[in-house]
Amino acid sequence: MHHTQELELFPDYRVTQMLFKEVKNAAELRQNAVEGKINAALINPTMLVNHFQVLVAANKALHLQIIGKMKTRSLNSEIIFNLSPANKISEAFKSFGISGADDSVLVVVVHNKDETQLLSDITAKVDGRQVPVDDISSLSDTAKIKKLYKITPQEEKCLLDAVVCRMATKDVM
Repeated sequence: MHHTQELELFPDYRVTQMLFKEVKNAAELRQNAVEGKINAALINPTMLVNHFQVLVAANKALHLQIIGKMKTRSLNSEIIFNLSPANKISEAFKSFGISGADDSVLVVVVHNKDETQLLSDITAKVDGRQVPVDDISSLSDTAKIKKLYKITPQEEKCLLDAVVCRMATKDVM
């Protein structure tokens, strides 16, 4: 059900993504994340094209944490910030963070390979139905994504590539 991937540049770390639908406690989850009671990034999946996008953001966040160059206070908030094409942290959270009204959530956990208990602890806190991570594309709000990333009509055929490109180049633009 969940999707775990080893990070090539950081082989001791894994990124696990878990997608939930019919979530009834989004406000509580968001509050727990803010208070540091959930060690995960909670992302609004409607703003995602594919789970690869999250892997890119997590990889970059971990790299920035290791070299001491994060722009936010935690690895989890850095993942959310790195999804955004904008350089404003508040805008990133508005677009990609979950709100109390959301009924779907993507939980993203960066962990070392031995921390499997962490995943079940987090899963237990979500009042919702876990579905395969590949279902993200069925939740995507393509119109909002195109607007946020300023996708041109020519780029629509390769939406994921265009989105990842915007994420990757925001620091250099």
